Amino acid sequence: MTDSIVSFPQLNRPAPAFNAKTTHGMRSLTDYKGKWLVLFSHPADFTPVCTTEFIGFAQRAEEFAHINTELLGLSIDSVHSHIAWVRNIEENFGVDITFPIISDLSMEVAKAYGMIQPGASDTSAVRATFIIDPEGMLRAMVYYPMSNGRSIDEFVRLVKALQTSDANGVATPENWQPGDDVIVPPPATTADAKARLSQGYDYVDWYFSKKSL
Repeated sequence: MTDSIVSFPQLNRPAPAFNAKTTHGMRSLTDYKGKWLVLFSHPADFTPVCTTEFIGFAQRAEEFAHINTELLGLSIDSVHSHIAWVRNIEENFGVDITFPIISDLSMEVAKAYGMIQPGASDTSAVRATFIIDPEGMLRAMVYYPMSNGRSIDEFVRLVKALQTSDANGVATPENWQPGDDVIVPPPATTADAKARLSQGYDYVDWYFSKKSL
């Protein structure tokens, strides 16, 4: 008996294409070419944890836009449910949800992105977040349990870190923030390892050196 093969998105591979109905009309992955995209799912409309997350994303939308990043939400509810929820958030919390929300009643997008986790729910998308670069490549994905909200600050930080790594050919250390020192890639040969000490970096050992940008 052959087990069925389930396909999941992979880092540094093209993100799964989609063409979906949203609260702002039809949206496809190609609409975001040239921009970074944060695609995030939530279990259901009109739920308290999701409401706090949508408020958090909305309050940081301008900062995301400043770093060439668009936001796109998703749940397996209808467009009409999304619209009612967005209006409810504005009425009750005074926050305008300016980004589109995918209506994924068929679960097509959710399944393509591995948002459906049978251990959590067969009918709702878990709290999954995907960062897609301007070329449509999937660069990061983070899954949260149904019971706990995400940190929007971390996704702002992560996009900035990815952009810094791409622009400068470096890595970033734990909890790196813009302006902090970055990690220089380790040398690939013994000769380069010997030379590393004299190259002017903040040197700890041949494999661990930092520099400022």
